[in-house]
Amino acid sequence: MENSDWCEQIKFHLGILDLDVALYSKKPTVITEASSDEEKSYYKHWDRSNRLSLMFMRINIVGNIKTTLSKTESTKELLKLVEKSSQTADKSLAGTLMGTLTTIKFNGSRTMHEHVIEMTNIAARLKSLGMEVEQNFLVQFIINS
Repeated sequence: MENSDWCEQIKFHLGILDLDVALYSKKPTVITEASSDEEKSYYKHWDRSNRLSLMFMRINIVGNIKTTLSKTESTKELLKLVEKSSQTADKSLAGTLMGTLTTIKFNGSRTMHEHVIEMTNIAARLKSLGMEVEQNFLVQFIINS
């Protein structure tokens, strides 16, 4: 799943669960004896939103990204870290895919149709990462392979 899709799904699920307050609101000041009931209630709601959102996001982060993330106790910060990490991973993947697309060779182990489909799929994955391969170049890559 692409990173932007993951982020949208996380935001959607947290919204449905009414746990997105911590994503869109800054952390309230710590409550004291002098805090109003409204302030206490809001702090409790925000804190619950942040804790449960963090748990939900950590459960749904892909393992290879999860291991590279620094620890944070902020839902907003975790989302930013995931976005940043995924952008780096996307660039690396795009480079690998482009290398594969330009060097892949038809070796007869499968049909020509399957080979062309694989190359077309690589081009589609590159497009989803923001690197569109023009049709003319794709045809040339296929002919060269």
